[in-house]
Amino acid sequence: MHSHPLRSEGVIFGAEYNPEQWDLATQSQDIPLMVEAGITMVTLGTFAWGALETDDGVYDFKWLRRVMDRLHAAGISVCLATPTACPPMWLYHAHPEMAMTNRTGVRLGQGSRQNWCPSSPAYSRYALRLVGRLAEEFGDHPALAIWHVGNEMGCHNTFCFCERSAADFRQWLRERYGTIDRLNHAWGTAFWGQYFRDFDHIDPPRETTTLQNSAHRLDFARFSSDRQIALYDAERDILKSIAPDVPVTTNFMVTEHISSIDYGSFAEHVDLVANDHYLIADDAQSWRELAFCADRTRGLSDNRPWLLMEHSTSAVNWQPRNIAKTPGEMRRNTLAHIARGADGVMFFQWRQSAFGAEKYHSAVVPHAGTETRIWDEAVALGASVARLAEVRGTTADTAQVAIVFDYEAWWATQLDGHPTVDFSYSTEMRSIHSALLDRGIAVDVVPPKADLSKYSAVVVAGLYMMSQELADKIVDAVERGTHLLVTYFSGIVDSDDHVWLGGYPGALRETLGVRVEEFTPLRAGESVRMQVTDRHPGVAEDELTGSVWAERLRNTTAESLAVYSDPALDGAPAITVRDAVGPTGGSAWYISTHLAPPSLAAVVGEFCRVARIRPAARVRGSHVEVIRRRGDDRSYLFAINHSPKEAFVDAAGTDLLTGEAFTGRIPLRPGDVRVIREATA
Repeated sequence: MHSHPLRSEGVIFGAEYNPEQWDLATQSQDIPLMVEAGITMVTLGTFAWGALETDDGVYDFKWLRRVMDRLHAAGISVCLATPTACPPMWLYHAHPEMAMTNRTGVRLGQGSRQNWCPSSPAYSRYALRLVGRLAEEFGDHPALAIWHVGNEMGCHNTFCFCERSAADFRQWLRERYGTIDRLNHAWGTAFWGQYFRDFDHIDPPRETTTLQNSAHRLDFARFSSDRQIALYDAERDILKSIAPDVPVTTNFMVTEHISSIDYGSFAEHVDLVANDHYLIADDAQSWRELAFCADRTRGLSDNRPWLLMEHSTSAVNWQPRNIAKTPGEMRRNTLAHIARGADGVMFFQWRQSAFGAEKYHSAVVPHAGTETRIWDEAVALGASVARLAEVRGTTADTAQVAIVFDYEAWWATQLDGHPTVDFSYSTEMRSIHSALLDRGIAVDVVPPKADLSKYSAVVVAGLYMMSQELADKIVDAVERGTHLLVTYFSGIVDSDDHVWLGGYPGALRETLGVRVEEFTPLRAGESVRMQVTDRHPGVAEDELTGSVWAERLRNTTAESLAVYSDPALDGAPAITVRDAVGPTGGSAWYISTHLAPPSLAAVVGEFCRVARIRPAARVRGSHVEVIRRRGDDRSYLFAINHSPKEAFVDAAGTDLLTGEAFTGRIPLRPGDVRVIREATA
């Protein structure tokens, strides 16, 4: 096992604490209640810049030291934030130029958070000065466990279009390309005659008349992500120079809908990967999205311990419909993150705010106080997490399947002028992940830098943009025996957003043994039918259905698992398989449409059978997650029942949550969770 970046005797159970929002009488109640709830760590200072630096160079650290002293006395450690996400109003007044400028050239006004330009010299100067003072004051405090830089970096201010950002963008381009000729080639400026003669002639991709140069926009996204990482590095370096032994992190936002920061690159800069995750309230099966995002977070951490910095006890306040969690859902959500490798779980926030923009965001202590279901469930959950102390330091069991996830490819799918607006990279990824999840199969969702050769199977789902390096890595893995599953709109363009010519999917065309001549996207609500061939009897369904997309393709060295039966594409290959790609027998599968869930389940099932991919445990029932964490000499099977019906899982061992011992068939009540310390042979 890897050395652990956090000092903790067990799995961390915590919350964000904002004492500056409350009077002393209320604060005096907080720590005894934290002890009752089993809180072992709190985040402090996230939005406290104005309370810590009340005027230019005027600091008040006494209140924060008093709180940290009391927390330490109670045995609660501190994740101390640098409060640089929200500059104080006096700083905006002194330097109004540091506010964000949007695509249309409008400087944004006051009253929200993260309204500062990532390239602003004034912002950086004041922020880094504060970080240095904070580190000097608290770098040796006994309660300090980890530094937390900023908050959800780039959540609202990734892209600034002001002149200072433009100057930094031009310098970034000079460093990336070296010469203007190389940039012109990469950006394809021959189209529409957009040649540049000098880097100084380039602006950010501001509002314009119609479609924009896609490579221009893609590079601005790369630059903007790099700026956020550079801001983190600047703060981290100051903290490390003063308190070198204290780990440093920041909270990522690995969710289905937030894509503006390349966390695959960012993860290399933190001592511990930390994430914020909130359910999509309108999704009736939002636990699936949680599982996908937790697997992505684990992939970013290279299967090392990670921290869930924020999630919610119940409803949030920022979605169109903020649905309250049902009884037991908070527990299932929390334990699902732990199952997938988190060694700490924390809530936003400890006490529900009485005022401000997030006053209806749920908390451990709600507006109604401690005589509430939320409080009772939180206290019970704290006790459950405490029972999992021995799980700390173990990691999720090595998966047989990897899904490749690339933020830059995600950005590229969001550019203008694509075949259909109905294609969604995150939806395509989640569909495959969900089909594997239903089979109880562990999945690593990994960045492009990951070693793919160690997996029995690799999935490339809607990976529109693919570099030559990644294509070579995938091909090499397949030729060494890995089984490959690729879905439509993958491997279409290179890292400059230039189409791989010669027929789609150009980057993987030879390996897949197919050649796509034409995309044939579908109308809204339209579907296509496919007839299963006799080649793979493991697909029980005679007919499959798809939506969003279809293709006119032909096999070169592959064979058809299913063919289109609709008139326009009658008899054309729809799902193909190429066997024995390499000398050790890897196969390459291609799906040319967005399969309906039952159809996808059938094809994924057959793929897993051929690739000999086995579930973590045998389950009797539906909507049940099974995930295993493993240490050097022990293993733990997490079984989570999201169904209103009883289910069963085959395992033997002791449930850490109840103390019950089982041999064989273990019952799972509706909505229940088991954590089985498995019996050793």
